[in-house]
Parts: sequence; structure tokens; C-alpha cells
Amino acid sequence: MSALFSRWPFRRRGSVSSEEKKGSSDKRIMEEFGVTEQLCELIRGFNANTFKDFPLQDHLEEQSSAASTSNVRKDLSVWQERHASLVLSNVKEISQLRYTLCPRHLKEQEFWRIYFLLVRTHVTPYEIRAVQKAKIKKINSEDNVSSSSKTSSIDVEMIEVNNLSGSSL
Repeated sequence: MSALFSRWPFRRRGSVSSEEKKGSSDKRIMEEFGVTEQLCELIRGFNANTFKDFPLQDHLEEQSSAASTSNVRKDLSVWQERHASLVLSNVKEISQLRYTLCPRHLKEQEFWRIYFLLVRTHVTPYEIRAVQKAKIKKINSEDNVSSSSKTSSIDVEMIEVNNLSGSSL
């Protein structure tokens, strides 16, 4: 009887299956991009009229007066694109709304502008955290490049000194 249990495919404590790793990785990515259960519940409350009746023109005027010096077209950031992709794939209601509204009632750009204005209070902290992480990563990579170039220049100088001292003997 004990031989049967010794061959039984019990999982050892502390070991994690690949499905569990994938699930925790997906959950971490969702959290990183602000796609939480609270956001999903908020989104499920949206309907076509939420978007159709949204006073987008008022918000556009605010933005244009704040950034009137730039004529650069401002669409979604990389973070917002990833967030939108995750929301579309995980919250079927927003995907259906987008299908219903775009392009018959709203342009795609208007849809996402309204969406991000509606969820602004929820997603802004996540977006700020992502920007901060990117800046820290950039600073760290610049520090690594500059320190490695310093090290390599020191190594070159040492080799040259050794070559000079060896050749003069």
C-alpha cells in the first residue's frame, strides 16, 4: 500500500505548476496596468449613452487651453495602449460597447479619450507608477553604461601602462 502512495503524483509543498505561474504572472500584469476587479465593475456599469452623452467637447477645450502651444497630436501612450488591450480582452462589456459605438457613433480616438476620462481616478496612480518605474530603469541603465565605460577605460589605461612598462625594460 505504501508503494502505491510513493508513486502517486502528489505535488511537493512549495512547488508551483506552470499554470499557476502563468496565472500569477497574468494577475501581476493586470495589476500593473490597473485592471483590477474594482475597475472591471466600474466598466461593466458603462453603457452606450455613457459615451454618447459624455461632454467631450468641454474636456477638449480644457486640454487645448492648457496645451495651446503644441500642435502635436496626442493619442494613447504606450501604457494606455497596453491597458486598453488588457481591458478589451478581459472585460467583454467594454469590447461590446466599442463594437457598438465605433465608428458609427464615435471615432476610435474619441472612444478611448472618453474611456480614459471616465476611469481617470482609478488608473492614474497605476500609470504614474509605471512612468516612475521607467524613469528609474532608464537612470539605472544609464548608470550601468557610464560605470562600465569608466571601467573599460580604466582597463585600457592599465593595459597601456603595462605595455609601456614592459617594452621599456
